[in-house]
Formats: sequence, C-alpha cells, structure tokens
Amino acid sequence: MGRLDHKVALITGASAGIGRATARLFAAEGARIVVGARRAAELADLVAEIEDAGGHAVALAGDVRAESYAQALVALAVERFGGLDIAFNNAGTLGEMGPSTTVSESGWNAALAVNLTGAFLGAKHQIAEMVRRGRGSVIFTATFVGHTVGFPGMAAYAASKAGLIGLTQALAAEFGPQNVRVNAILPGAVDTAMYRDANGTAESQAFVTGLHALKRVAAPEELARAVLYLASDEASFVTGTASLVDGGLSITRT
Repeated sequence: MGRLDHKVALITGASAGIGRATARLFAAEGARIVVGARRAAELADLVAEIEDAGGHAVALAGDVRAESYAQALVALAVERFGGLDIAFNNAGTLGEMGPSTTVSESGWNAALAVNLTGAFLGAKHQIAEMVRRGRGSVIFTATFVGHTVGFPGMAAYAASKAGLIGLTQALAAEFGPQNVRVNAILPGAVDTAMYRDANGTAESQAFVTGLHALKRVAAPEELARAVLYLASDEASFVTGTASLVDGGLSITRT
C-alpha cells in the first residue's frame, strides 16, 4: 500500500528540482499525477519516467501567471483521474536580484506574478474542486528567505515568497471547515538549478552551506519527503503551518 493510493495530485514547477522529485515520489506512493511547468519536453520525459515505473501521469505545459492555465490543470485532473485531492504549488522564480534601489518595477511585478499571484490562482481553482470532493491538501513552496533570514539583493523574491505564508494561513482558516488543509514548506538551500543560479561560485556555495546546522544543502528528494507528509493522511490534523525544512539554517549562528 502506498501512502497516496487512490489520490490525485497536481504539481506545478514539475519539470525540475523539488517539483520533479515530488512528482516521482508521489507516483511511487500510488498517486495519479498531473504535472505542470513551462517546459513541455521536460514534462514529457517526466511522464514517461513515471509510466515506465508503473505509475500514472499526465502533463500540461503552461504559465502559472495565467488563470486559464490554473483552470486547465484542474480540469485535466478531473477529466483524466476523476477529481483532485492534493495540489503542490511549487512553481517559482528568483526574480530580479540586486540592490533594492535598482530593482525595476517590472522585475518586482514579475516575481510577485509567478511566486504569489500564480500560487493564489492555482489554489483558487484547486480548492474549489477539493471542496466539491469533500477533502484536500494544498501545499505551497515558500522559503526561509524573508521569514527567518534576510539576504541582501533578494527583495522581490523574499516579499513574494513571504506572502505565501499569509496566504497559507488565510486559506487554512477559510477552508478548514470544508476539510481542506493548507500548508507551506520553507526549504533551506536545495541543490537545484535555481540554487546554482543564485550561487554561481564555489565561494558562494561554501558560504551558503556553512549557514546550515547540518553543514550541507539538501537534495530535492529530501524536500519531496516533507511534501509527502503534508499531502498524506498522516498530516490529517496539520493545517496553516509554515514548515521549516531548512537543515537548521534558521537557528544557526555559527
């Protein structure tokens, strides 16, 4: 028996990193998967990998900034698998980085559009279907940045991701009576393309590694296991949380 047997899950930002690792894990745990991201070829490879392993998955490429895409992903879950039980709103961007006095208005708006508005639009339609189904679990990927730690040059990223924590709490309170749980994970550094983009030198990576109590960065699969817990019935009394999965970064001062 898998921990997600008979469940239908939707994952955005699934073409790489945490999203891809989570899709593979969810499928291995018995869920039927709808995966979304901008890159169609990478999604097709992921679906083939899941199906080759005996799982069930379908992909739809698109842009999370468009409400029509959020609607289409949910409609695909209903059409192909009969409903929606779990949604992992994981798509994100670093946005425009640099001194805050030089960040452009368009750069600021772009980060909020993907990280915050895109997540809201996804949840809006996901939760509506979950309410009809009588249950559900929604999970957002936030971050420790702007929550427990501030980093220079990351204002747009920090603000957009911190907004997800407020969104998590509001949705959890609003839809708890309908048996829909809403939580966020707050990863530390994870060995993904986004992490390497933000830390392009050995010196930068060594500095970030040293910030963690565990003195290493995470593999995407480690974050996927935290998401699996929140998605599963094992977390049936967990809602409204901002769950640090950060290797002790937030409590370390050495």
